[in-house]
Amino acid sequence: MARAELMNFDAALDQFEPVIGLEVHVELNTRTKMFSSSPNPANSQFHSAEPNTLITPVCLGLPGSLPVVNETAVRYSISLGLALGCSIAASSRFARKNYFYPDLAKNYQISQSDEPIAFDGGVEVELDGGRTIVVPIERAHMEEDAGKLTHVGGATGRIQGAEYSLVDYNRAGVPLVEIVTRPIFGAEKDAPALARAYVATIRDIVLALGISEARMERGNLRCDANVSLRPRGAQQLGTRTETKNVNSLRSIERAVRYEIQRQAAILAGGGAITQETRHWHEDTGTTSAGRPKSDADDYRYFPEPDLVPVVPGAELIAELRAALPEPPAARRARLKVEWGFTDLEFQDVANGGLLAEVAATVAAGASPAAARKWWTGELTRIANATGRDVTELATPAQVAELAALVNEGTLTDRLARQALEGVIAGEGSPREIVDARGLAVVSDDGSLYAAIDEALAAQPDVLAKIRDGKVEAAGVIIGAVMRATKGTADAARVRELVLERAAAS
Repeated sequence: MARAELMNFDAALDQFEPVIGLEVHVELNTRTKMFSSSPNPANSQFHSAEPNTLITPVCLGLPGSLPVVNETAVRYSISLGLALGCSIAASSRFARKNYFYPDLAKNYQISQSDEPIAFDGGVEVELDGGRTIVVPIERAHMEEDAGKLTHVGGATGRIQGAEYSLVDYNRAGVPLVEIVTRPIFGAEKDAPALARAYVATIRDIVLALGISEARMERGNLRCDANVSLRPRGAQQLGTRTETKNVNSLRSIERAVRYEIQRQAAILAGGGAITQETRHWHEDTGTTSAGRPKSDADDYRYFPEPDLVPVVPGAELIAELRAALPEPPAARRARLKVEWGFTDLEFQDVANGGLLAEVAATVAAGASPAAARKWWTGELTRIANATGRDVTELATPAQVAELAALVNEGTLTDRLARQALEGVIAGEGSPREIVDARGLAVVSDDGSLYAAIDEALAAQPDVLAKIRDGKVEAAGVIIGAVMRATKGTADAARVRELVLERAAAS
């Protein structure tokens, strides 16, 4: 695939105004699917199920099967709408969105068209540097997810060049809320960063609500990024492209930036933008053409005849509104003050998507500094090296226990890293691993003196050097003691005792 010509980003902004729109799909973690009693793979309890095992006749659209609305999914959707500052519809209706695709067995998707559950909201998004932008929300509507295709035989894992495709209908019928923004004006050079920060804010909201696991690498949270450019001073919007199913915060920012540069080069050269969906390629940092983008009329929406309207009562809406958690922006500001973090320290946690983990670790008894150190340091390093999600490696309770062992002197940082390896390997809790591996620091001076005397006896010349003022020679004895104790001695304490021995002899 030839790489498209790109215009310098700053040059593109000199000539064109970027306008973006974002569609975020949130998979709800209900126990069952949107319209059937089948287990929901968006719930981690069922995530690892074998293909095509979490299905019912409703998921497959078999003749005679009828959908039934998941009440919990409706409650979750209303809570999300309220958290987005939306009005909740007194009555909303499901519709059939008609199109054929191999992973949509019914040949239509049950969604909401002109009567969504929530509408007219806004989300405050904070960018690095303190700039705040309110992103206008047009709607948040309920729908079901499609199945999943696995393309086999190609080099990229996409349909292009594949020999055949496998269909897994486990995901078909998973409850979704799609959040659609209005066109976002005025972001200018911050448009890519705003796209990233907005999706991160949505993730924070759904995690705080407890309605989704929001694991982007699993597809629990996905973003379609619409980008268009218009010449400076023009009133009419440009033709947009829609980059589909971008599933990481970093990729969202890169995809928006790339589309601005690609479209600017085409427009500056006298070309026209094709209204189409595009695919994001993480390996090359580019987008490629998908299919011509259909407008709503092309889907031939009509009311779903098998489902009655959703009519939430005022009491239910009031109940869910009263249960809303603290808004993410307010929570971040409060935690930053409570934890005593600098701007850079807090940004380190937030950018790593580790706010919830650090907060839970602090709640389990660790100091904020220790919680931040382990999550953004060693755990993140291991996750990056192994290609795993950092939250899969350890629980906040385990990290808090590890920090406690260091704080009480049972472990040094080096020994704690060994204990963490055992936690990740599934050997048990940190304390169990310390006992099983014999990792506890040797704090008995008698034992240390014995090891020091043995090392000095083996190297009598070192003692003479230390007495002559060459204190650095103590490192030889310290190293020998650390080897003898298999790294469980406190090196600083060993040094003190070595110098004490030298002074006394």
